[in-house]
Amino acid sequence: MAFVRVGGVAHHVVVEGAGPLVVLSAGLGMSWFDWDPVVPLLTPDHTVVRFDRPGHGLSGPAVVPPTAAGEAHRIAGLLDALGADGPVTVVGHSIAGFHAEAFARLYPSRTAGLVLVDSSIEESARPPAAPGLRLAFARAVGAVLCGAGAPAALGPAVRRATVRASRTGGGDPAPRDVVRRCYGTSRVLRGMILENARYGSVAAELLVLRRRLPLPAAPVTVLAGGAGGGSWIHRQRGLAATLGASFHVAQGAGHLVMLDRPEAVAGAIPPTAPRPETLRG
Repeated sequence: MAFVRVGGVAHHVVVEGAGPLVVLSAGLGMSWFDWDPVVPLLTPDHTVVRFDRPGHGLSGPAVVPPTAAGEAHRIAGLLDALGADGPVTVVGHSIAGFHAEAFARLYPSRTAGLVLVDSSIEESARPPAAPGLRLAFARAVGAVLCGAGAPAALGPAVRRATVRASRTGGGDPAPRDVVRRCYGTSRVLRGMILENARYGSVAAELLVLRRRLPLPAAPVTVLAGGAGGGSWIHRQRGLAATLGASFHVAQGAGHLVMLDRPEAVAGAIPPTAPRPETLRG
């Protein structure tokens, strides 16, 4: 476990294992420990990098609104800070699927593979009207909720309820003290609200990147949670077709595929030629 500074923000990073690099990035409001069931399946032959985006997990507060390109640059900056110069397989869950795809398009030479785990999909996103007002409103809501003590009073309980509703295999397996440490803070609540407020803008920006920049000649996989229903699986299949990706359904898994079917996530990581990596931190 370490902290590296990127863009003026201290980012919490966990590096484990040895071998080809895999970067795991979780969805809105999720933390590094949500990948815990997947990591032991990868570390025997991969170097696994997990990190918390600003305002998530143990990372510092967000200082600028997220963008698709900005999140791609964040991943590159983290890898630079860790001394990782080789190509990586980037795994993005939910909204982080936008970030992972943006990384692959902006950094093709650094991309060994792309895996989208029940990724967010916006087939015809357009930049929302009055983004500045939307952002100001979101920040005002965050200030009111934090001023009322909502994070400490409700944060951990909301986290546990959300996880239970987003999976098919039970409740929240994360240790309660770690959940309180993260989700009982105004920093995490503000980070979630900010990222949610920028969702539409990030989705629209990604569509622009798709038109401008091709994906690299690397394996691309779309893995859908099987419990999402026929319409959702149809949209995930459409995403795979758009990206020229292989498509798989994690049967019996909810949105949090990494908790319900960690072996399906590990199995989606493309095989790569072994390359030893020694990372700082």
